[in-house]
Amino acid sequence: MAGAGRAGRLPRLSDDQLAAVETKLAEGPKAHGFPTDLWTLARVAEVIERVAGVRYSTTQTWAILRERLGWSRQRPARRAVERDDEAIEVWVKRTGRA
Repeated sequence: MAGAGRAGRLPRLSDDQLAAVETKLAEGPKAHGFPTDLWTLARVAEVIERVAGVRYSTTQTWAILRERLGWSRQRPARRAVERDDEAIEVWVKRTGRA
């Protein structure tokens, strides 16, 4: 007798579609017409819909990122626009402070 197989609903996003989405996400948000280089769940959901033709809520999008792609939540470091990394490096070398 054959087993019952996988329990629950089949994923609407195939592995091939998911790979295509991940490739597109690696290009960054600006490559997809977004004004900043910051991914949001709504933006990721939009890219998934463009690439795979499947619409997901932000909650479902987060589950896909976390469970199927192994991504985690990241927050960009806050840095002043005027920050001069070269000057900071010179100062650290000169003073020995970090």
